[in-house]
Amino acid sequence: MRAVLKREFRAYFQSPLGFVFIAALYFFTAYYFFTFNLYRNTTDMSNLFDQLFTVVLFLVPVLTMRLMSEDKRARTDQLLLTAPVSRIGIVLGKYLSALLVYLIAISGTLLMAVVMSFYAPPDWPVVIGNLIGLVMLGASLIAICMFLSSLTESQVIAAVCGFAASLSLVLVDAMADVVSSAFLKRTLYYLSFNNHYNGFTIGIIDISNILFFLSVAALFVLLTASVLERRRWN
Repeated sequence: MRAVLKREFRAYFQSPLGFVFIAALYFFTAYYFFTFNLYRNTTDMSNLFDQLFTVVLFLVPVLTMRLMSEDKRARTDQLLLTAPVSRIGIVLGKYLSALLVYLIAISGTLLMAVVMSFYAPPDWPVVIGNLIGLVMLGASLIAICMFLSSLTESQVIAAVCGFAASLSLVLVDAMADVVSSAFLKRTLYYLSFNNHYNGFTIGIIDISNILFFLSVAALFVLLTASVLERRRWN
């Protein structure tokens, strides 16, 4: 797994993808920090993190589009499948490489909070809660988009499917508001990423929300491993 992790992490910076992804998230972080904190002269970073929720949803598919599809297109997946590493080890190596790049990208939020602390103390529980929320959101979304990438050999199709999945996650709340069935309404609200993320934006670290995101991540990592295992026998 470690070899796969190193290989995939290095690949992100042997092409512009890793640099562009990190630069894009830093740009949006700096823009919202200026708009909501510096311009309004406030230490409340909740609005910044709230806006980053949508930004992350639509940037992560770009980060993950090549994770599985590129090996499938270049036929290098056969080398991986015959390597002395388990299927779950391959998937986890790829997953953790994308997660590591993502963590570097969202570190800009912590940097902004540190810069602000030189002028006025920020609400650190809210900052830490939001940062944990962003990590959980990214961890689950990377797993979903990685699974979608494993279903195709086209990076473009993988990215489009990722965007569609992200859009669906955004629309879950709207769907919950229009359905008439009480059971379906409760189910949709439970599946809403935004609903589970909102608590973090006000500094509430709810274990149930953390478990929700981790469960989604684990589910789609296992589904990706099953796709890889099926490909081995085909």
